[in-house]
Amino acid sequence: MEIAERRDEEMRESGNMENIKSDSFSDERYSRDLKAGLHPLRFPILNLYFWSIHFVFILEILQYKFAIWYTRRTPGVRSQTSYEDNIKKIVDFSTVEGFWACYCHLARSSLLPSPTDLHFFKDGIRPLWEDSANCNGGKWIVRFSKVVSARFWEDLLLALVGDQLDDADNICGAVLSVRFNEDIISVWNRNASDHQAVMGLRDSIKRHLKLPHSYVMEYKPHDASLRDNSSYRNTWMRG
Repeated sequence: MEIAERRDEEMRESGNMENIKSDSFSDERYSRDLKAGLHPLRFPILNLYFWSIHFVFILEILQYKFAIWYTRRTPGVRSQTSYEDNIKKIVDFSTVEGFWACYCHLARSSLLPSPTDLHFFKDGIRPLWEDSANCNGGKWIVRFSKVVSARFWEDLLLALVGDQLDDADNICGAVLSVRFNEDIISVWNRNASDHQAVMGLRDSIKRHLKLPHSYVMEYKPHDASLRDNSSYRNTWMRG
C-alpha cells in the first residue's frame, strides 16, 4: 500500500513538473510571438464571445462600448508605412463579461516588447490625434517604472470600464506606451481648451489610481503633438 501511495505521489509530482515546464515553454513562445509583431491576445478573437452568444441573457452591458488597438514598431527601423496603417484594431466589447474575456487573455506590459502601444478607446474613436473626437483635445501623461505600471494600467482600465472617472463623456480613451526604460500611461480627453474639465480629469485620475504625491502628471494638447510630431515631449502643463 505504501509503495502504491508513493508511486501515485511521484506521478502527481511528475505531472505538476510537466505542467510547469509546459507553462514556461508557452510563455517563452508567447514572448517570441509578441516580438515578431503578433497582436497581444493569446487566442483567436472569434473564440472570445462563443459563450456570450449562448448566454447573452446574463451579460452586463457597459455604459460605453470599447475597442482595443495595438501598435508595434521595430526599433531602429524607419518605415514608409504611416502611423495610421500601423495601428491594428484587435477586439471590441460592450459588456463586463466581454471586457474580462479580453483582458484576462491580453499580454501584460512586462511581456510586451519596446516600443509597443496598447490603445483602449471608446468604440468609434480612432487612437489618432487627427480623429474628429480627439483633434481639439489632449492627454494627461504619467510615467511609471516597469515594476508598477501593470497595476496602475489595470486600475485605470477598471475605472474606464466602470464609468468611474468624472466627466466620462469628455474622455476618449487611454494608452499604455511600453518603452525601453519606462512605461507611459496617458488618458485622452476631447477638449483641451476647457481648463476646468482638464484639471477635473487630472484630479479624478489621481484619486482613482491613488497616485503617490511623488508622481508628476503632464498635459499636452494634440495640436501641439501634431506640430512637434511627438507624443510625450514638450508638455505644456504639470500638475
